[in-house]
Amino acid sequence: MDGYIHSVESFGTVDGPGLRFVIFCQGCPLRCRYCHNPDSWAMGKGTRMSPQALMEQYERNRAFYDGGGLTVTGGEPLVQIDFLLELFALAKEKHIHTCIDTSGATYREGPSAYNDKLDRLMRLTDLVMLDIKHIDPPAHEALTGMDNSGILAFARYLERRGVPVWIRHVVVPGVTDDEQALARLGRFIGGLDNVKALDVLPYHTMGEAKYAQLGIPYPLEGTPPMSREGAERARAIILRSLMEERHRLKTNA
Repeated sequence: MDGYIHSVESFGTVDGPGLRFVIFCQGCPLRCRYCHNPDSWAMGKGTRMSPQALMEQYERNRAFYDGGGLTVTGGEPLVQIDFLLELFALAKEKHIHTCIDTSGATYREGPSAYNDKLDRLMRLTDLVMLDIKHIDPPAHEALTGMDNSGILAFARYLERRGVPVWIRHVVVPGVTDDEQALARLGRFIGGLDNVKALDVLPYHTMGEAKYAQLGIPYPLEGTPPMSREGAERARAIILRSLMEERHRLKTNA
């Protein structure tokens, strides 16, 4: 089962624990206004690569990945679940740490052939890095073009499966930095017992040049980058509400 691959990074440092071999999958159902890889949106494009060929690339530098492993990101990797199943099966045969960086946008609750595959994939997955774009459903749809109900349900699914999760949230001035929304996000995360880390990432404008090259308008033109101090403030708000929610749940247990 070949995958459609946007690109590969041999030595990723921000895509999971340790030094990692990072596979950027092609295709994404979301249209995030701050996306810096719009060339990864189209389905069925990119370079076709087999799991075996990608594992061969991994093995060439395996000595460097001690304490690290393999991460698939995107685009949205879960749109290519059959490819991921084969890739991760090969990785686990070689005792490689596996990570998926996903928005969870493909998930829908209830019995389905897709969810049966997802169950199998989660048994091969050591870590999920889950991007929660916005906790508010209308604001999420305005930001990404899609409601977030399936994404939040996916977070709860991962908790039921006992899959370790790192939460990622990008803070955009005037878009995702509302204090009440950040607090609600913290309460949601505080209700999950499998969350191991929280990354709050400041919005940057480095993607503007790529939009210009592709001849498409940049959705957040004029929006300034988020300062590091602003991102730290947002993280503090989320963490405060997270800890308050965990304390409430423990008290009421």
